[in-house]
Formats: sequence, C-alpha cells, structure tokens
Amino acid sequence: MFLGKESAMKIREVQDRTAPLMTALLAVWEKSVRATHTFLSEEEIEHIKTYVPTAFHSVQHLLTAETASGEPVAFMGITGDRLEMLFLLPEERGKGLGRQLLEYGIRNYGVGEVTVNEQNSQAVGFYQHPVSYTHLRAHETAAN
Repeated sequence: MFLGKESAMKIREVQDRTAPLMTALLAVWEKSVRATHTFLSEEEIEHIKTYVPTAFHSVQHLLTAETASGEPVAFMGITGDRLEMLFLLPEERGKGLGRQLLEYGIRNYGVGEVTVNEQNSQAVGFYQHPVSYTHLRAHETAAN
C-alpha cells in the first residue's frame, strides 16, 4: 500500500525477517526512542535494545513503512488484535505517518488494543487524540 497521493512511502508486511532488515529496524527503534523516551537513561536504552530483536521475531505481523528505495522509516508489530509496537524515525514524526500506520493496522489487522508505555506522554497523547481511535484499549506498561 502506498501512503498518500504524492508519497513514495509504502507499507508492507515483512515476509522474511532478515538480519539486515532487523538491523535497519533496530536503528529506527533506537533513533525513535532517543527522541521520544527522554525518561530513559542511556543505560536503560542500551539494556532494552538487547531485547528488541527478540520482540521483532515474537510479533505475529511485522510491518514497515518504506521509502521508494526500500529504506524503512517506520515499523509496527501486531499480535492478535493488539498493536505491540509502533516506531518512526524522528524526522518522520508529525507528517501523519504514524496515523496512517495505525489506521492501516485497524483496517487490515483488526487492531483494537495498543500497548503503550505510560511514561511516554507523547505516545499516550497520540493514541488518545484522534476521535476515531477512542475504541482502542490501551494497555500501559512501565519503562522496564
């Protein structure tokens, strides 16, 4: 699926979770976390980072938003009807990409619940803001 009329971004479900792709997604995760999870220390980020590759492999559906050249700029992981993860490169925030990914998950995967870190007020606000998402049930998690 292509995002927007002028956008060269496309959403695709990852069929083969290759090491190079997982490395690229880990970089997206880290840049996103450093920009939004200001409540985490450097040590905490590095510790959590060791578990992220396992999370990539544990979600039922792993989807990426990619540029025309295939470079991932965002990803989301879905298991059952729960959005387990949604991360965007900092420079992609505020452009509607997160909303488009979430809506894609709702439409195509039946997302009805989200897992959100209660300390990440930006994320909590993102999921609470749009009226169309009020049916989503948030499951808040602690930082660790």
